Amino acid sequence: MSFFAVLFALLLEQVKPLPRGNVIHDALTGWMRWTARNFDAGRESHAWVVWCVTALAPALLAWALFYSLDRLSSLAGLAFDVGVLYLTLGFRQFSHYFTDIRDALDHGDESEARRLLSEWRHLDASELPASELLRHVIEHSLLAAHRHVFGVFFWFVLLSSFGLGPAGAVLYRMAELASRYWAFKSGDAALATNETLMALSLRLFQLLDHVPARLTASGFAVVGNFEEAVNCWRRDASLWKHDNEGVILAAAAGAVGVRLGGGSAPGLTPDRAKTFEAGAPPESAEAAGSTPGAVPQLAHLRSVVGLVWRSVVLWMLLLALLSLANLIG
Repeated sequence: MSFFAVLFALLLEQVKPLPRGNVIHDALTGWMRWTARNFDAGRESHAWVVWCVTALAPALLAWALFYSLDRLSSLAGLAFDVGVLYLTLGFRQFSHYFTDIRDALDHGDESEARRLLSEWRHLDASELPASELLRHVIEHSLLAAHRHVFGVFFWFVLLSSFGLGPAGAVLYRMAELASRYWAFKSGDAALATNETLMALSLRLFQLLDHVPARLTASGFAVVGNFEEAVNCWRRDASLWKHDNEGVILAAAAGAVGVRLGGGSAPGLTPDRAKTFEAGAPPESAEAAGSTPGAVPQLAHLRSVVGLVWRSVVLWMLLLALLSLANLIG
């Protein structure tokens, strides 16, 4: 059933994507504000309580609802799986920004592309040169594809195989959203942010994302340039601050032959890449602080889209084979 749930959810999302600023997103951010307001008193133990109520409680609720519906009818359980996946998994939750930026660049409107990138990632892109603009679009798109598709896919399939329905998809999505939400809110002077909660949310999401990130990187290597992807993975993953992100971006860079990573341009809010001095030393001066490969060009956006879709097909085929083997066995 996992295969059909993912397939139907992806098809449904392509036909009827969630709009920007949808009620689901507003409800989730409201839920996080409520949990912090009612359970966070600034202590370390309170951070654990807030995170469990924020991320773990919705996952347990999803499992309970799935269990109740599945006992009534397998079709009802499948429909619930599809509904939850429609809300938690899919490209259209971020691809509108990618598409709009690509269209702006196709028409030579770099100012509009910078504005859209700033709106999407909440950074100052006003002084980005064209190659840096493309680099940031590629990096953020790859990470978004992982977090909105492959990470959710992994946790849904894993916990669904134990009869927990869509609990894994909900847990991963809530943990990812919490790690971003508290970091973003830390810049709001009107909100007293528990720094322990911020650190805990990030640490727990990195833990949940450890295996999915490496599976995503493996998929990129299989459907792209395998040898270069593996070489970049081993050599350049440490160029990024967070291990999981470094593994994904380094493997993708090698798979499509594009240069990623490096320092920030003037006026740009510091990104998640390390500087040359802080990162792993490159093997050549040409790759100082970045992966080897071609300077990002507009054509690389299409290459990245192809890489991601081929990886989706790969994992869907593997899931289909596993489902078939389970039925035969």
